[in-house]
Amino acid sequence: MLKWLGGLFDSNEKELGRLRPRVERVHALEPEVEGLSDSGLRARTDEFKERLERGESLDDLLVEAFAVVREAARRNIGQRPFDAQVMGGIVLHQGKIAEMKTGEGKTLVATLPLYLNALTGRGCHLVTVNDYLAKRDPHWMGPIFHALGVSVASIQHETAFLYDPEYPSEDPRWDKLRPISRRQAYEADIAYGTNHEFGFDYLRDNMAVDLSQLVQRPLHYAIVDEVDNILIDEARTPLIISGQAQKAADRYYLFARLIPRLKAQQDYVIDEKMRTVNLTEEGTASVERMLEREGVLKSHNLFDPANVALTYFLESALKAHVLFKRDKDYVVKEGQVIIVDEFTGRLMFGRRYSEGLHQGIEAKERVKVQGESLTMATITLQNYFRIYGKLAGMTGTAMTEAEEFHKIYKLEVVAVPTHKPMIRTDNSDLVYKSEEAKFRAVVGEVERLHQEGSPALVGTSSIERNEELSELLKRRGIPHQILNAKQHEREADIISRAGEPGAVTVATNMAGRGVDIILGGNPEGQSEKEWQAKHDRVVELGGLHVLGTERHEARRIDNQLRGRSGRQGDPGGSRFFVSLEDDIMRRFGGDRVKSVMEWAGMSEDVPIESGLVGKVIENAQVKVEGFHFDIRKHLVDYDDVINRHREVIYGERSKILEGADLKANVLSMVGDEIRSLVAGHYSDDPAQDRDAEAFKEEVAKIFPLPPGFNEDDFADRTELETALIETAEALYDEKENEMGAENMRVLERLVMLRTIDDLWVEHLTQIENMRHGIGLQAVGQRDPLIAYKTQGHGMFQGLLDSIRYDVVHAIYRVGIAREPAPPPRAVAPPRKAAVAAVAGDKVGRNDPCPCGSGKKYKRCHGT
Repeated sequence: MLKWLGGLFDSNEKELGRLRPRVERVHALEPEVEGLSDSGLRARTDEFKERLERGESLDDLLVEAFAVVREAARRNIGQRPFDAQVMGGIVLHQGKIAEMKTGEGKTLVATLPLYLNALTGRGCHLVTVNDYLAKRDPHWMGPIFHALGVSVASIQHETAFLYDPEYPSEDPRWDKLRPISRRQAYEADIAYGTNHEFGFDYLRDNMAVDLSQLVQRPLHYAIVDEVDNILIDEARTPLIISGQAQKAADRYYLFARLIPRLKAQQDYVIDEKMRTVNLTEEGTASVERMLEREGVLKSHNLFDPANVALTYFLESALKAHVLFKRDKDYVVKEGQVIIVDEFTGRLMFGRRYSEGLHQGIEAKERVKVQGESLTMATITLQNYFRIYGKLAGMTGTAMTEAEEFHKIYKLEVVAVPTHKPMIRTDNSDLVYKSEEAKFRAVVGEVERLHQEGSPALVGTSSIERNEELSELLKRRGIPHQILNAKQHEREADIISRAGEPGAVTVATNMAGRGVDIILGGNPEGQSEKEWQAKHDRVVELGGLHVLGTERHEARRIDNQLRGRSGRQGDPGGSRFFVSLEDDIMRRFGGDRVKSVMEWAGMSEDVPIESGLVGKVIENAQVKVEGFHFDIRKHLVDYDDVINRHREVIYGERSKILEGADLKANVLSMVGDEIRSLVAGHYSDDPAQDRDAEAFKEEVAKIFPLPPGFNEDDFADRTELETALIETAEALYDEKENEMGAENMRVLERLVMLRTIDDLWVEHLTQIENMRHGIGLQAVGQRDPLIAYKTQGHGMFQGLLDSIRYDVVHAIYRVGIAREPAPPPRAVAPPRKAAVAAVAGDKVGRNDPCPCGSGKKYKRCHGT
């Protein structure tokens, strides 16, 4: 890893050397572009588009386009992108990751490549970490794009906006943002939104039954802000659209009541490095006794197949009780369990743990257990973002994850130099024996800084620690602001004031906040003279001091916290306070340090300040980063299997919606099904008995046979096949004549989509179930991934066969029913088409349901 990174830094210098001449050319065009009128500047956009149509490339236009954006930014928002920002913009246009330190103005940097790539007319996406930034950034940068004739939209959770200078919003904070439809937002040249909104819209588009329901265009170009947070931290949780599938809530409550009776070490053991918990033999016996007393154990052995359903609830309850902590991993708010993002400290509204774990936590916390879900559509963020024709990213911390970006996303990382030299002082860690001693030291340091007038930002690892430290500060009478997921709505305001003299801000992980901490505080609301006096005083005192109260598992999260200080050449300082009781020290190397401290007879309040200890911590972080990389790579390797299935299914759905010749497709399926039936029944061996009646019954499940049909009337198998296929085609044409060609096309589309969608949901469930058990293959010395790929391929072939079977067995039996028109009124809503059963022969319980669902009749309308 370290050798690989060393080579990376060498190549980074070479890359910067290649970029500098282009930056100089942008700089050289400045006088010429400054001389253009506003309309002349706007006209350059039309000129660039014409040149693209004549065959020039975006690379050919880059220097001129960047010079135009630089001038538009200077005129319209009073900010001129400096050379380092232009360099970052080139990196983003090239489809790479630009590592730019906090405060270097990444929001402005993105306008350069967004404008250039928007010239193609194919749409560009800027992916942010939260809805606030997805609304703030296009509002802030909107004047630049509007001056150049480029439309820009914001996609929010339940609405969307277009930047429109003529629109007076009711909310003065968001004037010029006009509400529009989601589809209109995606039709804009540039759209800002969160990874979840883009990803879920992609999934919903691939569940649509009509072209009018689609909102996205083909995914052309995306810049991912805080790219390490989105493509790495959040990539462990796939995006899932779910329907409801019921499991007994009372079982979750039962196990939530029983599990706390078990004893750690005796009944179960915890592997902290792997974050797993397993029952011991004693624990298994204890659970069996408790379940027998409750009367729910069907046999004396918990792992008997008859008790398999119970082990599901047991596992979720055990994990919920032992591994997941309130106010660290999740919070309980208004009767709901809400996940806390371990990297950003944000509440992840709408996200739920899978495999019953969320229900296990709900039962543990005695809130309502929500129904479990059936996966309707799913995709990992890795595979969603790999769909884009060109992908780029920006963040302050990417180099430590450069290997992962390259291996999974084929993205190179380029470290862009800062506009001004970095002068922040990063002090070595102070290591204490106990957590209590560590926090005493932190409070003492905060008190010292506050009294001298220096602003202090204190980073904590969890909401629980955040609130504990706040309580300690209150006892000392130190005024402070607290920031964690519970203050989600106020975070931008809290951070903007964190640089005021004597300010103390206690915050959970600071990744992706998107607001700079300005020395002297937020200039808005202050006179220039007042702000300047505060700013000068803070600078004189050494700037913002960052105090970390615990090392994170990932180095870049620590770097993000440090990076809040020292922006744009500001002075600043940082130091981490560590205890031997911290998670990372306890898991990696803490015992060795503790033995040294005890051997030296050091008291609790005397820390070790040593580069050696820092090395131990960094090595531990590298190990954990490697472990998490393996987990994410593992997730991608497995999801790549289902991703190939998804590409085929979504590709077929797109063809259907776009008006492919479904008649030919359906008749081809009918022909294949007939050939399969004949092959299964008919043999060239005259000695083999054939059940002619059973054969006719199977064919009649597809379409009615003509009166007097007899297979013995045909000379051979080929002649029989031909006759049946001709009959099927004639009946199909007859049905089309009765319904009308337009209605028949609608019917084909609805039957195909309904069948594909229902069977796809079943396939996702079966694949997921197969994956849960695939690890047992390792017991037989088989690679689980290879076994998963092999079995997955077989299941996908089965899916395609099932789609063919269900379409063929439904298409002759269903028709189009129109909802009756509503009573006359000023504006009548359009009538919706629906698949309805056509009266006819009695349907067998194991036959496909005539409604076209693709399910057996007994499991659908025959219940």
